[in-house]
Amino acid sequence: MAEDKSPEGQSTGLPSCYIPGYEKARALDPELATRYVDHTLIGDPVADAMMEDLAPLGQQETARILQAGIDGKDDDTIRNAPASVREFFKELENPPDWVDLSALQPGVRMFHRNAKVVLAAMIAGVLVEGFSTNISKSFFITGRLGDQGVRRLKQNNRHMVEIFMPGGLDKGGDGWKLSVRVRLVHAQVRRLLAGSDDWDAEDWGTPVSPAHVGFAITAFSARLLKHMKSLGAKFEDEERASFMQIWRYSGYLMGIPETILFREEEDALRLFEIGRICEPAPDVESMVMANSLINSAPLLVGTEDPAGRRSLAKYIFSVSRALIGKELADSLMYPVSPTIGVLAWFRLQGRYQRFVSKYLPKLTRETNFTTFTSLLQVSVFDEEGVSYRLPDHVYAEESSRW
Repeated sequence: MAEDKSPEGQSTGLPSCYIPGYEKARALDPELATRYVDHTLIGDPVADAMMEDLAPLGQQETARILQAGIDGKDDDTIRNAPASVREFFKELENPPDWVDLSALQPGVRMFHRNAKVVLAAMIAGVLVEGFSTNISKSFFITGRLGDQGVRRLKQNNRHMVEIFMPGGLDKGGDGWKLSVRVRLVHAQVRRLLAGSDDWDAEDWGTPVSPAHVGFAITAFSARLLKHMKSLGAKFEDEERASFMQIWRYSGYLMGIPETILFREEEDALRLFEIGRICEPAPDVESMVMANSLINSAPLLVGTEDPAGRRSLAKYIFSVSRALIGKELADSLMYPVSPTIGVLAWFRLQGRYQRFVSKYLPKLTRETNFTTFTSLLQVSVFDEEGVSYRLPDHVYAEESSRW
């Protein structure tokens, strides 16, 4: 970790991997650049303290306590839990003043109207862009996509689906619960990585830091809107503003402090821009995670045939390259493919499929396009409901099922 002797207002003690990018970002927006790198040094104090206190109790008892806190039905369990548990759940009792649940409905309607392209834009664009940051290191070290990867992707899908259900972000709704669950998982992963020799805090800062989660939520919201538009989605200004607020509230429940949580689309895009400049160039972890993500996508829809999997993955790579741009795609070691006309062809196929399904349903058939855009239907719905089991080992292959 470098000790910075720079003028007042400049970050001090930033992780060494951020020094080159931070200097470039400061030239564009010194306040935001400093705020971004400062957030690479912290975690989630309330959730992190709770995870430390719950660790000796084991996975099953921890899950029981968390379930009681989320459901709010077993006061004795929470009263007898560590003080950090009570503090965590007290924070969740009331949403912040800026939350207007009634204003989320246009975003919900827009999401469902454009559901065919939402997850295509998520996997081919947003998640790949997210893995271009150092957050990829935590996924790589823990093996969360290498082992049990398809289940992890299905859990991500479920979270997104639920926050866009009517009432999903009402307290106790499944979108609300799953957003809080993300916060719990991040806190547990931070605790596990902090005790691992694999994590270099001086170079990388804090695992799953608010900077990275704050960056990710700008991708899930503002960048997702951009990619959806490129793939043919239609929406009005009111709907896109509502869509952003759904992600903003979900991000708040995920534990992103308001000091690094976007307010609206414009400042989300600015945070994404400055954050990418601050981040070091994608390295081997980013390359592995991005490529694993796309190669895992065919398994989500049950494409077992090797030739079919290769064909679908090749198609997704071409769409992804067109969305994220040549520079990032090349830095992630994507296979070379042409991008001219790729997005126009995707939009044309979308219009064709809508026409055929409405007027000529007997002519509908499975193509790479229809398979890829059906990913939204593939999510984890555990029979027992939302699970609060958490990983209990830093490496996925040695952790109990969660």
